[in-house]
Amino acid sequence: MSERLVADVIVDRLKAWNVQRVFGYSGDGINTVLGAMRRSGDPEFIQVRHEENAAFMAVGHAKYTGGVGVVMSTQGPGAIHLLNGLYDARLDGVPVVAIVGQQSRSVLGSSYMQEVDLMNLTRDVASAFRQQVNSPEQVPLVLDRAFKKALATGTPAVVIIPHDVQQAPAPELEQEHGILNTAPVFRPARTQPGEADVQAAADLINSGQKVALLVGQGARHARAQVHALAEKIGAGITTSLLGKPYVDETAPLAAGTMGHLGTASAGYVLDNCDTLLIIGSNDPWTEFYPTPGSARAVQIDRDASAIGNRYPVEVGITSDAGPALDALIPLLEAKPDTPWRGKVEASVRRWHELARVRAMTDADPVNPERVVWELNKRLPDNAQVAVDVGSSVYWYARQLQLPEGVPAHLSSTLASMGCSVPYGLAAKLAAPDRPVVALSGDGAMQMAGVSELITLSRLWQQWEDPRFVLCVLNNRELAEVTWEQREMEGDPRFEDSQSLPDFKYAEYAKLLGLESIRVEDPELLGEAWDVALAAKRPFLIEVVTDPAVPLLPPFPAGAAQAQTMKDGLAQEGAAGEHSRRLLDTYLAQEEGLYDDL
Repeated sequence: MSERLVADVIVDRLKAWNVQRVFGYSGDGINTVLGAMRRSGDPEFIQVRHEENAAFMAVGHAKYTGGVGVVMSTQGPGAIHLLNGLYDARLDGVPVVAIVGQQSRSVLGSSYMQEVDLMNLTRDVASAFRQQVNSPEQVPLVLDRAFKKALATGTPAVVIIPHDVQQAPAPELEQEHGILNTAPVFRPARTQPGEADVQAAADLINSGQKVALLVGQGARHARAQVHALAEKIGAGITTSLLGKPYVDETAPLAAGTMGHLGTASAGYVLDNCDTLLIIGSNDPWTEFYPTPGSARAVQIDRDASAIGNRYPVEVGITSDAGPALDALIPLLEAKPDTPWRGKVEASVRRWHELARVRAMTDADPVNPERVVWELNKRLPDNAQVAVDVGSSVYWYARQLQLPEGVPAHLSSTLASMGCSVPYGLAAKLAAPDRPVVALSGDGAMQMAGVSELITLSRLWQQWEDPRFVLCVLNNRELAEVTWEQREMEGDPRFEDSQSLPDFKYAEYAKLLGLESIRVEDPELLGEAWDVALAAKRPFLIEVVTDPAVPLLPPFPAGAAQAQTMKDGLAQEGAAGEHSRRLLDTYLAQEEGLYDDL
């Protein structure tokens, strides 16, 4: 084909935006663009098993690289399948561009095969930018605006391209009325703090005696400043789940992740502080913030509309975290040795010991906390980590301390199961010279992960470092929901909804040409991790874990919820006896942990 088509213009524009790979699945609604990609040879097309996973991969690419993730699908069912991943991007604040095919313009409105109103379908998820291209001349400007809006707002943008527009001859954009020539250029804004706001924040923080930090993903480029501030004033450092990778959790003042799945030390720090500094966080676990009125608060966020959304702050600083902290730190009074600092450090030490004790608590057959505790001693300094949604997130938040420079990502705010393998693949494709470690429960694997192991088996031979270690916690149970039923509803476990088939993950991996091992003895976990991390091809560790290990919120919330859990377990009779014993053990381990501080 010698004539250039609109589809070729689309591919050229993707290259102009430095798009290196597009995740997706083929179909007649997008085939003309795929043909142009074949002719061009660039960008790379990553074929997945399901469009939802393609969208997750695009989100993962954006999270691990800091760039724009691009996903492509056909019309109708392909477009509908994208929604879950696009909402993941929207809720976690990352830029994704979705290019979606559509039936030809001549049949729209006729209830044609696979005809879906894509503008209405994506109205909410892509509220910042969604546009159907109705003429060849629109293509460059719509794509440019989609990328710019996604980058500027950290949200998904959707471009809908009817099939006949893709097939049209490439336009010559003359300078005339009704024609726009745009440029594929974007430079992010850098917000600087106002002097009066910084001074007001310093005055408030200096008046406090027990300062806590809540650090979110907005501090990703301010790791050093966060720790310098904490050291200067003896502040306890807590993080949101999204902020966890951006602090040094080995530091004496680092209390860990807050919230229902967080650490006891983070609970102690937030429950006892009198001053709170929120840095780049919009974490929704508001019941784990200080009680309103018990702590005065300052918030730093580049998005002015986010300030005061989660807690009644007195001072807001609209700025990137780094410049704001650079301006704030010199104005703070040094308090290197205070009673509060001593209590924070003591709470952190006690938490680390409690985490170790819990990892070593006997279970039937393996305590899932120990799986991640053993990884914590072995995680490579250049690894990339992907975590799925479910009980595995609890063990990641509580047991894994990430080395500096090791990214870890998951579907946090949407909390959608099935993200770990797609995220891990995106991370590996973006940095094939770095090992990937993915943590998943069996529910998430059965929802999406098993199918994308086929994609993994297809791609790994091209990677410079072939290590992709996937650990599946196989407890034959939707454990997080089971414990939520007990905790939130006072209900017993519901067998029909909670029990999962005992799929042979390790055996299936071997069928795909991957290496694997099944572990049922906790004493063999360390060796399994060592073997997997030294393997010359992707490796699946299937660990048979105990669903009875409780997902207990940190105290004092954990103690408050324990009775409701017991009410639910009481209705299970003999079947719940093992879970009751483990719950009592966990409660006893934490009881009185901080009473003397």
